[in-house]
Amino acid sequence: MSVAIENFVKAIYKNDKNDSNDTKPGNIARKLGISNAAATDMAKKLASKNLLQYEKYQALQLTDQGTKMALNVIRKHRLWEALLFKLFDMSLHEIHREAELLEHETSNFLADRISEYLGNPKFDPHGDPIPNANGEITTIDTSIALSNTQEGKTYIISRLMSDEKEFFDFCALNGLKYGNSITITKQFSKNKMTQININNNIIILNENFTKIIYVNEANF
Repeated sequence: MSVAIENFVKAIYKNDKNDSNDTKPGNIARKLGISNAAATDMAKKLASKNLLQYEKYQALQLTDQGTKMALNVIRKHRLWEALLFKLFDMSLHEIHREAELLEHETSNFLADRISEYLGNPKFDPHGDPIPNANGEITTIDTSIALSNTQEGKTYIISRLMSDEKEFFDFCALNGLKYGNSITITKQFSKNKMTQININNNIIILNENFTKIIYVNEANF
């Protein structure tokens, strides 16, 4: 399959798993930086290949075959991110950028070897789950968006759900990393902002951040 097709099914899968997005062609077009017409044409093409279900004005739904393809690409992407992070200590944006290129040139054989070398990791450095060789995600996600957390409680950052360089630069600058703990000091519900304490620094985040930073409640 072409890079364009793999990116299209991957975008549908990821948008479907993100509460703030849907899978209508217009949203997929924006995610991929293509026109609405191009997204609609691709959707019709992939529907004819039994990779997705297309109905005019409705959200796109992957078939089992389309989901399998998307998870295969995502597995390779996240394994490359884990490898690059381990070997070269690259930034979260840098590993994402390079994995976007490498995922399409990677055989299943090489993906399996990378996984074995890394000890078959369950998560990538962003906290995203890595599908296994059968295209299955075996971990259970109990995380919640930062916007849904409670004041006074401490949480562990479990996932940073973005592709944007500026987002990762901000996170790196402020210690917002996978596995770090934060305390919720105030929820400004009307203004959709969350005040947190991390490493004894107070930061206020708007919903552009709090909807894509996921956490689990700390057990200590």
